[in-house]
Amino acid sequence: MTAGTSTVEREDTGTGRDGFARLVRAEWTKFHTVRGWVIGMVAAAGVIMGLGLSPGRQGSCGQNGPDSVCALPVGPGGQEVTDNFTFVRRPLAGDGGITVRVTSLTGLLPTSGEGTRPGLVPWAKAGIIIKDGTRRGSAYAAIMVTGAHGVRMQDDYTHDTAGPPGGVSVASPRWLRLTRSGDDVSGYASSDGTHWARVGTARLAGLPATVQAGPFATSPQYTQVINQPLSTGEVSGPSQATAALDHVTLQGAWPAATWTGDETGAFSNASPLQRGGFQQTAGGFTVTGSGDIAPAVPGAAGLGTTITQTLVGTFAGLIAMVVVATMFITAEYRRGLVRTTLTASPRRGRILAAKAVVIAAVTFVTGLAGAAVVVVFGPGVLRANGVYVHATTTFTEVRLVVGTAALLAVAAVLALALGMVVRRGVIAVTAAVVVIVLPYLLAITGLPTGAARWLLRITPASAFAVQQSTPQYSQVDNVYTPVNGYFPLAPWAGFAVLCAWAALALGLAVLLFRRRDA
Repeated sequence: MTAGTSTVEREDTGTGRDGFARLVRAEWTKFHTVRGWVIGMVAAAGVIMGLGLSPGRQGSCGQNGPDSVCALPVGPGGQEVTDNFTFVRRPLAGDGGITVRVTSLTGLLPTSGEGTRPGLVPWAKAGIIIKDGTRRGSAYAAIMVTGAHGVRMQDDYTHDTAGPPGGVSVASPRWLRLTRSGDDVSGYASSDGTHWARVGTARLAGLPATVQAGPFATSPQYTQVINQPLSTGEVSGPSQATAALDHVTLQGAWPAATWTGDETGAFSNASPLQRGGFQQTAGGFTVTGSGDIAPAVPGAAGLGTTITQTLVGTFAGLIAMVVVATMFITAEYRRGLVRTTLTASPRRGRILAAKAVVIAAVTFVTGLAGAAVVVVFGPGVLRANGVYVHATTTFTEVRLVVGTAALLAVAAVLALALGMVVRRGVIAVTAAVVVIVLPYLLAITGLPTGAARWLLRITPASAFAVQQSTPQYSQVDNVYTPVNGYFPLAPWAGFAVLCAWAALALGLAVLLFRRRDA
């Protein structure tokens, strides 16, 4: 009888942290001694910087003399704002109030040519406003009727409070009242001028003794998403709103003065739809306006782009990093070196963990360098090319740089795990690109909005949300799509989706690594 033979795997000589640290050092040695992998990482950083620092988009800001310089006012909270409207005003000295009745709100929208058609954008606004002077960006509080969102009270551009729903007409008018008491401004609404309901109160710190107050009207940019079977697009243009207001009643200290009409923030080369004005009628006014009183946004409803545009090369750099990450494991199978690795350290879960630590660390550092360069220098390149880039805080810039590096690192770990699962280089790279990169490319290159948002909620591409640098505002209609730098999930929520995918893939990889032969 022939005795059977058995193979006894040598136990790992290191235990605890020291043993794992030696394993990490061994994997790091493997990585940096393979010139192709190092070159691949350097190339990935180069792609991120190259695409981020190339002129790319073209703009007209500052390209046609001083009159073409683009500038946005800054609101009380330090944010860029839009402050364009028709303001029929008188000074209010001290405490007091104003009451009006709004009997109609109509508007005009652009057509595909140069014509117009009747219609209102949802956030067309008309009502009464108390403002800290006429300077663009100054503090204010307003009570208004809107095109499709009922009565609203808004203040200092970013604050919005809902009042009674519904539109207005001669048969169903809306009464509005705005009162000032020190720094507090309160808004009220009524359907009959007798029974009033308070919509909200805004505290405008530092409001001067004399303010400007009166009726106003404005109408934001018209935007529309056009969805086709395999693509999506957008159209936009200025719009106009006209409101009829009467029963104007003043309470408090209003110095003797006539009503003055201003087109606040009006353009010198305004189109007919961007022009406003007012007419005084018996007991009231007809006010026409265009623009908005709201936070400034990039995209179809606003101006320019954001710092996110400088990170456009992330997806290309990610492809290079995915290739390196998958080869980091599949190359050992292709060359038969995995047996040597297992002989030196038979604890397979720790081997994969060490590889994950190394590839994540290398990718993070590489991504950090590439993202930092484009976030610091990229906006200057865009501005020099005539593109308006919205200002961001230092915290946001740091979050974009660190978030992009973390996105790349976790995506590399996911690619490593997929490489372990399939153990074939080409198949692993293809799988990683399909799972991580393809959903993002589809979302930004023309999928219908609904499908794009669905992909960016459940796939690893959700993590690109860490690159969003400006918030979405419910009171601003815009084309909130990835093309314009907006994502359906919050930054770290999107990143968490990628982490969940990486954790699941890594767990499956460890399970298969332990069960399969080398």
